[in-house]
Amino acid sequence: MSKVASASVRPRIAIAGATGRVGSALTELLAADQVEVVALTRQPDKAQASRGIAVAAIDFGAPETVREALRGADRLFISQGSSPQQVANEKALIDAAVAGGVRHIVKVSAMGPATRLYPFAWHMEIEAHLARQMIASTVLRPSAYADVLIRRAAGSVGKGSWAGAAGDGRINFIDVRDIAKVARVALFKETHPECQRAYHLTGPKAWTMQEISEELSRLLGHPVVYINRTLDEQRVALLAEGLTPFVADLMMGLEQTFRESVLGETTSTVKELTGEAPRSLPEWLAENIGLFRN
Repeated sequence: MSKVASASVRPRIAIAGATGRVGSALTELLAADQVEVVALTRQPDKAQASRGIAVAAIDFGAPETVREALRGADRLFISQGSSPQQVANEKALIDAAVAGGVRHIVKVSAMGPATRLYPFAWHMEIEAHLARQMIASTVLRPSAYADVLIRRAAGSVGKGSWAGAAGDGRINFIDVRDIAKVARVALFKETHPECQRAYHLTGPKAWTMQEISEELSRLLGHPVVYINRTLDEQRVALLAEGLTPFVADLMMGLEQTFRESVLGETTSTVKELTGEAPRSLPEWLAENIGLFRN
């Protein structure tokens, strides 16, 4: 990124969702660049102000805090966690950025077709709002996050089995660090006010849950079996585990997309943009296999 390093005025980049999975990885990457970074967060106690990274507390109930946090920023990265407020909050960030003179917004969205399922439907609504603004925008549409497997399987794989409703669906998992690497590249790309880009980001290969079980078996040294449930059975099981109906519905949205291979696409975008191949699922599993042991 020599163009950034040699700039006489360092770009100011605002990161909304800096304590999240992608946002925290991106913040670490940007710490080594010749840019000013401000981490926008509703939980400032969880954000580390280090290596020139400022922290700005925002409260969506107090719009002036969002406007103040974006003061002087010319680029904004958005990656908010899934919640009933996500649509309203991200629209508020977009509107404040447009009003404040931000030149380029990079938003993490989700891969997939038009759907009623959450959280995908929320991202569709936010993308549509962003597309109507006279501001340069880049939308990142990643496939399934690899760390979803920790929530889905870590508690039971060590005992030899795990369950879900993915059937024989194929899913391409991506490491959040690879999403962050693409986000960094996107933030530094030249843009103009009418520039609208969208990138589909995946790992190098799609997998079935049965194939993932075979890989887990190899790494753990004991058999791991994937138990297929119907969608109704899976929702009942999630509620029985103590998940709230809201979280269970989000997980079921993923289950249905997994079952129908909605996230089975494989693209070369990560390598084309970053110059490095995305991490493979076996690499990610090997790195995190301790989380799957009893």
